[in-house]
This record gives sequence, structure tokens and C-alpha cells, in this order.
Amino acid sequence: MLGVNPTKKLGQNFVIDGNTVRRIVRSAEVAAGDTVVEVGPGLGSLTLGLLETGAGVVAVEIDDRLAEQLPLTVELMQPGAPLTVIRADALRITELPGAPTRLVANLPYNVSVPVLLHLLEHFDSIRAGVVMVQAEVGERLAAPPGSKVYGSPSVKAAWYGAFRTVGKVSRQVFWPVPNVDSILVGFHRRDQPLESEELRLATFALVDAAFQQRRKMLRQSLSVVLGGSTSASAVITAAGVDPTARGEQLTVDDFLAIARAWPSE
Repeated sequence: MLGVNPTKKLGQNFVIDGNTVRRIVRSAEVAAGDTVVEVGPGLGSLTLGLLETGAGVVAVEIDDRLAEQLPLTVELMQPGAPLTVIRADALRITELPGAPTRLVANLPYNVSVPVLLHLLEHFDSIRAGVVMVQAEVGERLAAPPGSKVYGSPSVKAAWYGAFRTVGKVSRQVFWPVPNVDSILVGFHRRDQPLESEELRLATFALVDAAFQQRRKMLRQSLSVVLGGSTSASAVITAAGVDPTARGEQLTVDDFLAIARAWPSE
């Protein structure tokens, strides 16, 4: 198949089932005139499905072989379709042409959450989308506070918008067949950002600390970043949050409230 051997290093499992492609495109509500960013287009199955809607696609591909082949495949199947291929690591891009409005991708499983959060951080124009990720990861992204799988990815995703699971995907639609289950996760970005970049970084630092020691009370787990347990209790209380609560009980707004109450240096 084009002399391409999928590599575990790049997390490559290509979607080769047309029904699954159509399901993803339909779930993402892609329409003519949209500009869609796709990460890891692989052999181009999903790319072709997106282009069929009349949308433009900006495909980010780290694999030189696949990046070179994709325009040839698209020109053969859909001559003149609006495709732009960016040869790059999606974790490093900070500029994209066309101000993409949607993200639709079969994300490489080994970097799915970092890639998703990086794109939402750097591209405000992305308002909605659907990504395919490992099932456990997708369930974490969409988990509500108090859930057993609620964690750092859940809170950080909620900073940007509302996430939901759309449905599971059979292992048999991939080449090669992965040894994990997959799930579709849809999202819509908030109409207005929660806060400034400075407060986002502070909030995420608190989230990381809380879930690194998720069994501990906040006054203990956040003491490392808030200057000791006494100081942590005071800041958390000032934010209107119970210092004996645990991170898994807090919403993103709770973490933001603590960040706001955190005295600046």
C-alpha cells in the first residue's frame, strides 16, 4: 500500500472503512465553506470524506512519505479540491492558513491529548470538531466532576469548551488493527474564553498538582504550588472552595477561582 509501513513511533493506525469516514464527517457537521484542520491524515480516507462536503482541508502530517503522497491521492480522486498539506509536527505549529473553523482528525494515540490541547490553545478560530482517540482517553476528556475517570485532561478540555463522547469505533476499521478500543469525541468551544493566558497557566498548574496526588485533600495536594498547607488552605478558602475536597470533585471554574485567589508574586 504505497510502500507505507505504519509505525508505532508515530502512532499510525489508518482508517480504511468508508462508513466510518462518513460517520465522522457527519458527526462533525462539516459543511461547504468550512476550513477543517486534520492532523495525521495518513492515507487520506478521512481527507477525501471531508473534501466531499465542499469544505477546505488543511492537513498536518509529520510523515514525509504520507505528506508527499496525499496531494497526489486527492488530485486523482477529487481534482482541484481545496487541500493544503503542512509537513510538520502538530505539537509545534502555531500558524495555519485559512483560519480553520473545525478540527476533525484520527489523532495519533500516543500524543492525542497534547495535540488537542495545543491546537485549542493556539487556534481560537477552531470552534468545534470531532476527534477519534483511544477509548479510555476520550472518556476522560468528556468526564464530569466526580466521575472515576475525571482527571487533568477533563479539566483542561473543559477550559476550552464542552466535550462529549459520540460513539465507539470498531478496531476492524483500522490498518493495522490496534490493540485498543477507539471512541469519537465531539466538542464545541466556549463563546468567550474563560480568562487570560496568565490565569490559564496558573489554573493548569493547580490542576496538575491536584491530580498528581488525587487521593489527597486540596490543602495537601496544592501545598506544593501554593506555598505550604497553611497558605494553601487560606487561598482555597478565599476562593470559596472546601480545602478538604479533592481535585476530582472540582469543576474548571473551581480551579479558576483558586487561581484568581492565588496571590501574585
